[in-house]
Amino acid sequence: MLEPVKFSTYHGGAREEGLLDFSASLNPYPPEWLDDMFRRAKEISDRYPYYERLEGKLAELVGEPLTVTAGITEALYLLGILALRGKKAIIPEHTYGEYERTAKIFGARVVKGPNEPGKLAELVERGSVVFFCNPNNPDGKFYRVGELKPLLDAVEEKGALLVLDEAFIDFVKKPESPEGESIVKLRTFTKSYGLPGIRVGYVLGFEEAFRSVRMPWSIGSTGVAFLEFLIEDGFEHLRKTMPLIWREKGRLEKTLNVKSDANFFIKRVGNAEDFVEAMKKRGILVRNCASFGLPEYVRFSVRKPEENDRLIRAFKELGEGF
Repeated sequence: MLEPVKFSTYHGGAREEGLLDFSASLNPYPPEWLDDMFRRAKEISDRYPYYERLEGKLAELVGEPLTVTAGITEALYLLGILALRGKKAIIPEHTYGEYERTAKIFGARVVKGPNEPGKLAELVERGSVVFFCNPNNPDGKFYRVGELKPLLDAVEEKGALLVLDEAFIDFVKKPESPEGESIVKLRTFTKSYGLPGIRVGYVLGFEEAFRSVRMPWSIGSTGVAFLEFLIEDGFEHLRKTMPLIWREKGRLEKTLNVKSDANFFIKRVGNAEDFVEAMKKRGILVRNCASFGLPEYVRFSVRKPEENDRLIRAFKELGEGF
């Protein structure tokens, strides 16, 4: 009676203990208020987690109306309910796999295209839905508004919808984001606060539509406590920690000959599966990019200086062009 969806995705993050995890692209510096936040979550866990008031305060902090979701993943499924059934979903070839999985779950026709906005724009049709990750996962390339213009124009002219995944935009120096009535922006605190176990993000655009299909209480008491402390913090944690990450990012770029606009890199190593196992033997976990269609590449994030030292040593031990 019930058949499984014949498509699966693989996500980063350690599945075993004892490894220094570079596979998940997270802020390595936890908020100073983390322990207090968990105590608050315990205090309020005996009640239903309503968060409409906090949603309004977060909107004031961000500067525009928004819809709180349990991370970007919930937002994608809400989008599926609202916009994907029977539509053409245009997805770059090398990007986050959950776009394709969500599209197939909701019966959309998936069309793959180049990662470059101008070439992707050629595939846009009336009523289609375009997914674009900016900065892109896994390579960290960030496209500025001028570079996105061909895609923005095509979406506007064809009456299509652009789903702009900005999960890593907090890690970009001097970021910019396009505006438009045909754009849905997805953002999350999972990455920038280094807390993937706390599922809190938000959607910019079409807030009435997204709220109409949102699951009640989806962020739980821990998510509500996180929002309380985040709003009180006013993004000060990001202002303190991003310069530390950018400094280490520059060091990794110079030492390992890589480049990115985000807090992670990809590097060609030959056989990524073998390379990941070799790194594990050195106590380090990096991400095999085969699931992105890049089986010769691994992805790794920026961590603290002493941790990055270990990564650099491991790369040097294994040699260039492993």
